[in-house]
Amino acid sequence: MSGASSARIPTAYAAIAAGRPEVFIEVVPQPEAAAEHSDRVAAGGSLAGLLLAVKNNVDVAGFATTAACPAFADGPAREDASAVARLRAAGATVVGVTNLDQFATGLVGQRSPYGGVRDSRRPDFVSGGSSSGSAVAVALGMADIAIGTDTAGSGRVPAAFQGIVGIKPTLGTVSTSGVVPACRSWDAVTILARDLDTANTAMGAMAGGADTRTWPADIPLAAPTAARVAVPDDLSSLAPGWADAFTAAADRLQAQGCTVDAIPFADFLAAARLLYDGALVAERHAAVGAFIEAHRDDPAVDPTVSAIIGAAAAHTGSTMTQDLERLAVLEARASALWAGRDALLIPTAPGHPTRAAVAADPVGVNAWVGTFTNFCNLFDLCAVAVPAGCVTEPDGSLAQFGVTVVARPFHDAVALDLAQRVMVAPPDLRDLAGPTAAPALPPADPWPVRAGAPAVDLFVVGAHLVGQPLEHELRRLGARWVGTAATTASYRLAVLATSPPKPGLARVADSSGAEIPGEVWQLSTGALGRFLAELPAPMMLGPVDLADGRTVVGFGCTTDAVGGATDITGYGDWRSYLAAMTRPDTGNGSGMDRNPGRVQRRSDGSFFSK
Repeated sequence: MSGASSARIPTAYAAIAAGRPEVFIEVVPQPEAAAEHSDRVAAGGSLAGLLLAVKNNVDVAGFATTAACPAFADGPAREDASAVARLRAAGATVVGVTNLDQFATGLVGQRSPYGGVRDSRRPDFVSGGSSSGSAVAVALGMADIAIGTDTAGSGRVPAAFQGIVGIKPTLGTVSTSGVVPACRSWDAVTILARDLDTANTAMGAMAGGADTRTWPADIPLAAPTAARVAVPDDLSSLAPGWADAFTAAADRLQAQGCTVDAIPFADFLAAARLLYDGALVAERHAAVGAFIEAHRDDPAVDPTVSAIIGAAAAHTGSTMTQDLERLAVLEARASALWAGRDALLIPTAPGHPTRAAVAADPVGVNAWVGTFTNFCNLFDLCAVAVPAGCVTEPDGSLAQFGVTVVARPFHDAVALDLAQRVMVAPPDLRDLAGPTAAPALPPADPWPVRAGAPAVDLFVVGAHLVGQPLEHELRRLGARWVGTAATTASYRLAVLATSPPKPGLARVADSSGAEIPGEVWQLSTGALGRFLAELPAPMMLGPVDLADGRTVVGFGCTTDAVGGATDITGYGDWRSYLAAMTRPDTGNGSGMDRNPGRVQRRSDGSFFSK
């Protein structure tokens, strides 16, 4: 085990012990964690060496799942929740279970008998909730990743306040098995991390498996280069300075080629209010209402949570049906408002309240904090919350400002892509987390691909290369540029007699082949099918062997088209050939001396160069 890895457990446990007792409800004994950490580092895995904190409404074997109410736990959990088990299988080491707003009912992190969780930088301010302990544990380097849950914003708001990343996936793509329900129809399990690449890798490990929704065959794996992004038309609810920070975030997307325009947001906000102000809150009573009613005299039951869940019992089946019908109308109207856009960009929270403000008005301030988050799950949307700069508050302190990229269901890779473009990492986060906190993991495939979304790699050598005339066809299909690659030395490149000319890639049976450079794109299998259906003759798709050992789908052409075509293998690649054709010394355009002749076809169908 490396020096950095061996130091990770002692420094994390020193951070846990350093005056923030409200963050964890229970901690794994340090020797036990050290032994598990050593084993998992040795075994490898995409998350090997990372420390994991788990919100205590999610089962961890051997720990009581309290949901921040001690009497609620019925002994230690017998097994890990699915999400925990999958992260452990990928190499993560659990260090403890974290505090939360009781029964995940709140966005401020103050509704817990284990103590209100304080902000990592400004202790007089709230941490955000309900995944409060998880977010602060990551920010302060007590853990590298954390599990949260999110029904109304509980994974996104604390991420924003702590200056970290929170991924809230499409509902049902992460199993909720072993999770105490809040509103079962709209609950999601989330990931918190200090950077987007680590969050993406962790989400890819956690998502999928039994009891999860099946990914559609045709989904985008990236946002378009010139993505169309909608923003709210009304920012009047934002605290002083926060609207300017949001405008700066939108400007960053515009500077990168995106189109940003404002849309009416009243229907989104009306839907958001239904989550607590209407009958939909009855799902919270269905989850834990009987327990609340039986424990009203228990001082550990938070009075605000008890009042919210208790009042939900008054709703009838008729009012629930009416509100569900109202929600469907609002969803249809809101969907029409952002039709033709790839994503929404919204402030994650309108401001960062103090603990004193929450104590004075626990319901009102909580509702304000959730202004831009409550509608997301009700509309079955996915979201990625990222840091986006700082705001100087009236008292002179710096607040972390965050934005959320929201996309349609199963368009999680679009939200991830745009979040990467708009985020601004807090400059103090590395120091806050400590010198031995795990560094960011390297970039990886978008997490939906690792979670089972059907995808395929496509090798291109001509007009679909980046910067070439047909790149837009792949972008339109939601394809993601992976990088450069080359074939094995078994291919030759020829110019086909098409208009305009296109390159044809042909496998040769003799030793005259060469490694042909190109690019690899990744797209969903459904998108590949659409691409193939639109592919004009004589082009075709088939297996291509790459120099790195992979066999991927790649461009080819019919045998009649390549036979007798002008061979341009000597130019190296298509771009070099095009560049040579535009130089004055190429004469009549017949090429340079490197042109070895024409590609010929043998009687057995194989090709050779003559």
